[in-house]
Amino acid sequence: MKLLYLVHRLPYPPNKGDKVRSYHLLRHLAARHEVHLGSFIDDPDDEQHLPRVRELCADVHIARLSPRRAKLLSLRGLLGGEALSLPYYRDAGLQAWVDDAARRVGFDAVVVFSSVMAQYLRPLAGVPRLVDLVDVDSAKWRDYAPAHRWPLSWLYRREFRQLLAFERDTVEAADVSFLSTEQEVALLRQLAGPLTRPVEALRNGVDADFFAPDATRANPYAAGELPLVFTGAMDYWPNIDAVCWFVADILPGLRARFPSLRLHIVGRNPAPAVLALAGDAVHVSGTVPDVRPWLQHAAAVVAPLRLARGVQNKVLEAMASARPVVAASQCVQAITEAPVPGLVPAVSPADYQARLGELLADAAAAEAAGRAARDFVQRAYSWRAQLAVLDQHLDALGEGRA
Repeated sequence: MKLLYLVHRLPYPPNKGDKVRSYHLLRHLAARHEVHLGSFIDDPDDEQHLPRVRELCADVHIARLSPRRAKLLSLRGLLGGEALSLPYYRDAGLQAWVDDAARRVGFDAVVVFSSVMAQYLRPLAGVPRLVDLVDVDSAKWRDYAPAHRWPLSWLYRREFRQLLAFERDTVEAADVSFLSTEQEVALLRQLAGPLTRPVEALRNGVDADFFAPDATRANPYAAGELPLVFTGAMDYWPNIDAVCWFVADILPGLRARFPSLRLHIVGRNPAPAVLALAGDAVHVSGTVPDVRPWLQHAAAVVAPLRLARGVQNKVLEAMASARPVVAASQCVQAITEAPVPGLVPAVSPADYQARLGELLADAAAAEAAGRAARDFVQRAYSWRAQLAVLDQHLDALGEGRA
């Protein structure tokens, strides 16, 4: 089939949550179909990766986005009564390319990654569309509001309402929409009300071969320390909140019991609040060329996310690296409802201290738990298995057109 694939951020390299999913989706589609990609680059470092993306696609159009300028332009949404996320990702050149490609190529279907990209589908009325919302993005803004003062709290509540309305309209115009978990599907139905179009779960996967432990990888940690690690984009508010809370309310109690314990915060673009955490008990790495050594050689991995939902790639990657993970209970529930050794839920600071204390006090048991975690994701979270649901819908569309 000839597919138009619209993504809000260049789907390579797969070095942060949304790009991991959008890249594997692109690779999966390109294996069987002719893909025409329209996307944005919002990080100049991603320019070097364009050749890899072009190898997978029949055609590529890239719009360059300056986050600072886009934030200013997004305020036009206040005048137009729309979600600010829409003008943030609005580009006349990308729209012109979609308009032209729709006439020139004659697409069999459209795959949209992130609801904001559905605003480009005006010239494709009647073309089947599959929409990957990933998460209920509007709910993120609702969750942010209580943690911020006015006027941001007001702005975030407004964004929640306006973006939810757009998400609902997007779903109602699609042949089928996807979210990363059954819990996210239920949340959308709860917030948006009755929906007439199908919405299904399309879970994240993990490349277990890529994250497999390798004895030749050098240990990045200092001799004699007991390392915990948190990985993720460190300019993302839920990650910032997670590490600040962990350092303030959880780490001191653990250090009192394990004096050599040190938390390593590994990820790109650490915000000022994250940089301020650095000290004897905390190391902030910034961008690293390869996250796998930091995962593989950690005593345990933590994911104390209070403001994030859905299947967290950081958790799956840690499990694939055969490390035990202590994570927020909602993140664990998104991955599995049945207990899995090596994936430990926690809620309160006391929970985190107790669960991590058990792992850190018994290295052999922690190693066994890590191996069990890897075995679980190998069986349940391959990308091929997760994306099979997408194939079923595309095959049905192809048969219908034939």
